[in-house]
Amino acid sequence: MERFLSFLEHTTVRILTHRKALKAYAVAHPVKRTFVGELKGWADALVFAVFAVLLINQYIFQFFVIPTPSMESTLNVGDRVFVSKTIYGVEIYPGGPKIASRNRQVQRDDIITFYNPEYVSKGPFFDILSQIIYMGTFSLVNIDKNEDGSIAERLYVKRAIGFPTEVIRFREGNVEVRQAGSAVFTKEEKQRSELSLVDGPHRSIDASTYEGIKAWGALFGYQESKVNMQAVPAYLRNQYLSVQGDNYPDDYFQFEASKSRTKHLFNPSDSSARSEYAFYKHGIYVPQGHILPLGDNRDNSRDGRYFGPVKQTKINGSVRFLFWPLGRVRPLGNA
Repeated sequence: MERFLSFLEHTTVRILTHRKALKAYAVAHPVKRTFVGELKGWADALVFAVFAVLLINQYIFQFFVIPTPSMESTLNVGDRVFVSKTIYGVEIYPGGPKIASRNRQVQRDDIITFYNPEYVSKGPFFDILSQIIYMGTFSLVNIDKNEDGSIAERLYVKRAIGFPTEVIRFREGNVEVRQAGSAVFTKEEKQRSELSLVDGPHRSIDASTYEGIKAWGALFGYQESKVNMQAVPAYLRNQYLSVQGDNYPDDYFQFEASKSRTKHLFNPSDSSARSEYAFYKHGIYVPQGHILPLGDNRDNSRDGRYFGPVKQTKINGSVRFLFWPLGRVRPLGNA
């Protein structure tokens, strides 16, 4: 790490010294100002500024704009945050290996940035160009868009919830944690209280809604199992009525869990259905060197429930400060 920082320091000094020498020469040997000369001067300054910004964003800190409501109300859509790029070690290049990462591990409840495991690359040239533009403009311009025009999330911002050797399971949207060596699951609220953690994670779905969501998933299980829908119990039809007008389940994870349970009950010999049901029933195991990230807005977050634990080497920053809008400015360490 020291050698690398020393290299950056000497490189920067050489560039600055060279520019200073050019400026002194220009003063001592004035030439007639021309449009082309002015243009070259501006281009030189712009290239130097972009280069400096890219170095800062990659190795020291990065500004980041919150694109989705997955962390509300801790971080709202459009909030701008300061992300430290040195907390967990420094990436040599985006997505590459880290240096000085030893003993710099993610701590419980950290708000982290990491590479989206589900991100679909648009090609190396576009990926590099979009990153240069995004970082070079201090996150003001992002040309990486989805087909519907929304921002493509190359990086996710979530809270570190599950840690190595723990098992995390979900019951009607609520998180339960089983520590290593224990056979007992602890509700997240109790764990957070015992550890004096912040109350950022929250629910917005009323508990009574889950009866309808589970019935909805079960009905899909009947349909995918090719069971005669006339055989659906009356109680399931009645429970489904409470969500019949919804376009999308309020808790898609619970919907999928109910669907997989129904398919497994219809055909216990189906290994695929059995494995899928076991995932929802027993929870997610977090292996060594991984973290399970979850959004604070538990009912509206694409997070570790769907793509699983994330390697700590893919975690590239820690959200430390909210600086915009001005009315919400505050440190975020473990907040």
